[in-house]
Amino acid sequence: MKRWAWFLICSLLGLVMLLCGWLVPQHLRAVDASVLRQAGRKTPALTSLGLALLNARNVGAAQLVVQAARASHAPGRDQLEAAVAEFLREQPRVQVLGTPDPYLERLLGVASRKDPAPAPLTELVLRLESRDDVMARLQASRRPVVRELLRLRELTNTVIFPPSHSASGQALDAALSTTGLLLEGEYFSRGLTDRLYDTAAQANRGGNPLAIEQLLLDVMSLGQRLSWSQLAALVQKTDDAETLRLLTHFLRKADGHLPALYAAVLFTGKSAAVGRYLLEFSQTGLEDLSASLAWNVGAVNELLERNQRLYRSAWRDTVVKYNPFGAFYDFAVDYAWLMPGFTLGMKWLFYVAAGFLLAMAVHHLRRVPALERPLQVRGFHYVREFLFGLGFLVMVLLLSEPFLAQDSQKVESPFRLRLPTVDSVLATGSHAPASSFMNQLSLLTLLLFFVLQALIYTACLIKLAEIRRQTVPPRIKLKLLENEDHLFDAGLYLGFVGTIISLILVSLGVIKPSLMAAYSSTSFGIIFVSIFKIFHLRPLRRKLLLEAEAVYPDPAPAVAASTLATSS
Repeated sequence: MKRWAWFLICSLLGLVMLLCGWLVPQHLRAVDASVLRQAGRKTPALTSLGLALLNARNVGAAQLVVQAARASHAPGRDQLEAAVAEFLREQPRVQVLGTPDPYLERLLGVASRKDPAPAPLTELVLRLESRDDVMARLQASRRPVVRELLRLRELTNTVIFPPSHSASGQALDAALSTTGLLLEGEYFSRGLTDRLYDTAAQANRGGNPLAIEQLLLDVMSLGQRLSWSQLAALVQKTDDAETLRLLTHFLRKADGHLPALYAAVLFTGKSAAVGRYLLEFSQTGLEDLSASLAWNVGAVNELLERNQRLYRSAWRDTVVKYNPFGAFYDFAVDYAWLMPGFTLGMKWLFYVAAGFLLAMAVHHLRRVPALERPLQVRGFHYVREFLFGLGFLVMVLLLSEPFLAQDSQKVESPFRLRLPTVDSVLATGSHAPASSFMNQLSLLTLLLFFVLQALIYTACLIKLAEIRRQTVPPRIKLKLLENEDHLFDAGLYLGFVGTIISLILVSLGVIKPSLMAAYSSTSFGIIFVSIFKIFHLRPLRRKLLLEAEAVYPDPAPAVAASTLATSS
């Protein structure tokens, strides 16, 4: 009865520890949705951004925020949508530019448009009559950066755009017009304004015009997707040319997530951080950004700061609706937000404790035969159970950690136009592109095999120490060492099995080919088993052999001597 009582106690405590570890919302390669919700509490909501834009009479940007709020199911989206609709009912033609601006409306011919729907800025500027009026307006500008920009129309050595005076020069004129209007209205940030001036001046003084043309291309590409007020609000939040290039690239690819990306930049004011996040997570970043918008600006900032993928668990959300699970979960969420490193350590500690207690339950359930009682060494089973807890931690992490085995989504750099010269063509042909021979999954496989081999190596050392301390004669200890040969070779067996399984998965196309990851399993097994047998097992066997000979000397020499004497 006592054994069964301890078995039940340890089993229940082990399951409780396992449940506590599972309820802690902290992960290695992901940020939990509950942490973002906690970070977003008591911070401005997305609808507050829309209302602020509407109060500033920037209805174009507010319309994109409405779309982002609707897609992310942000609270208060119905009220914001109703406010925007009311504004447009009173002034329907405002949505062409996105803001009431009588001067620009006359300059761009908005009054002559039959359709009052939002119009991309580049579309308005490309109209011949509008382009001439805009150019005339910009030529009268007193801003040095605008005058320097217009001098680009005289260039004949352009790289991306055809020269302004050529038959297809309207593209360059449209880009100059769009950029000039934004500069004239002082919408560009100080960093972008300085960059525009420096690159334009360099091109006008005989330098390479590629840098300024790339900037103009980015602005014109944004103008093809955004109205005047939307584009003006975006470039105000963009600090440098590289960030502008990244945002242009991702907005061009965003499709249905364009409102979410636009709202994230305006919501946080961290355009560079948004660009870096999308560069790191090129496949899922837009969806995660869109989802985080529903939990206020604090959630978006937390996602960008942690620079990890978003993870949600439907099973856990169901369990925490009931107490006491919900109370523990709420307590853990606070620590996961404020102290992520400490919380992750506590989660792992829960898993180790769960494995230790479950191993203790099995230990109490096992009945030791009378013949084996002299072999029991006091306290050694605790070491084995702790080692099992570490192995249990590794297995739980492999099975439960989100995105642990997924490859990186990071892209080196978005597309940038490059027109090669003769020298660059020769250089490109003589050098193969550099490629990494290791990916995330290969590194994870190497680490897994190493940890498993280290655990087996430690288990063998523990068994060796236990046999050394058993109160039995040396000859029995030698026999016990022989009995453990299969345990001492377990590293080799695991190594062969790991290599075979890896090669099978590669042949089936489940994982990417990586011979290094496959053969590392056998390599680690050979290394660990060799170290154990040469530096640990061999010295102990030699010592036991000498002790056994000292206690029980071999009678063969004495028998031979007596036989010789008798015969003589």
